Amino acid sequence: MKTKAAVLLGPGKPFEIMELELDGPGPGEVLIKYTAAGLCHSDLHLTDGDLPPRYPIVGGHEGSGIIEEVGPGVTKVKPGDHVVCSFIPNCGTCRYCATGRQSLCDMGATILEGSMPDGSFRFHSGKEDFGAMCMLGTFAERATISQHSVVKIDEWLPLETAVLVGCGVPSGWGTAVYAGGVRAGDTVVIYGIGGLGINAVQGAVSAGAKYVVVVDPVPFKRETALKFGATHAFADAAEAAATVNELTWGQGADQALILVGTVDEEVVQNATAVIGKGGTVVITGLADPTKLTVHVSGTDLTLNQKTIKGTLFGSANPQYDIVRLLRLYDAGQLKLDELITTKYTLEQVNEGYQDLRAGKNIRGVIVHQ
Repeated sequence: MKTKAAVLLGPGKPFEIMELELDGPGPGEVLIKYTAAGLCHSDLHLTDGDLPPRYPIVGGHEGSGIIEEVGPGVTKVKPGDHVVCSFIPNCGTCRYCATGRQSLCDMGATILEGSMPDGSFRFHSGKEDFGAMCMLGTFAERATISQHSVVKIDEWLPLETAVLVGCGVPSGWGTAVYAGGVRAGDTVVIYGIGGLGINAVQGAVSAGAKYVVVVDPVPFKRETALKFGATHAFADAAEAAATVNELTWGQGADQALILVGTVDEEVVQNATAVIGKGGTVVITGLADPTKLTVHVSGTDLTLNQKTIKGTLFGSANPQYDIVRLLRLYDAGQLKLDELITTKYTLEQVNEGYQDLRAGKNIRGVIVHQ
């Protein structure tokens, strides 16, 4: 069949709308008709060349939709099921899935290559193979993906909202709750209030943090963070650090969570300095993998027993946590509708990313027509 898709042909280029050929589902695969796709900063790393994939590639890794067809051996879903996609596939049987670390599933090895685990592709144009971001390519009307990349959800939930729990919500929420281990009474500092950082705020508030201090240069994002439960908001890291020192009687923060769009040395150093003894820095944001962005005093880490760690998908387990977070939303205990600033058509994908760069959106969502 044919499908319309937004494609990156190389670094530094905008998305191009193209009509591609799409293979039907093979063994263990499903055909999905996407309803919505989130505009996440991670796709900008492909555009900017910070995280170079194999080009050409269909963008988009945050998606929701309805299963239209299943291939042989598919047991997880059936045609008509409503699903949210996980940008990390989870097989359930590898070493990491079997020990409760689905975000590290071995099936995720080819998500930047854009191929299926066996190295084959489902999008084509003539004789050229097109990859799919995170094996999903949610910036397409339809895609053929692995059954291990989808999570069935309750049909009464709006897919245009549920799409957010495929990446931004669990990655941010889990950064605080799982990777950061935020507990009641803790003081948390969050750097970067975008589609992930705002959910780190929600996670920290849910875990019972006493103070949730956010740092972001964009006034709109600081104001939004305060509406979501942050107690203090600053444009400057130094001002935030001074306030944290005062609030904690010189003890420092318990956690510093880094969710900026592009991580650099400065934010890591600020985060490491703002935590106190036994504190934890969690790095969720991405950067060019060839650049060394963590330069801090080893003596500080040792004498003050500080921890710096990374997290993928917020150290959450997609099969469990996607459903769990949607149940919290359904119960009115998690804000999702309020995260969506603007909705776009597929043809407006570049406009959506311009708005993201300009700091106009917490989360933009493409709604497929």
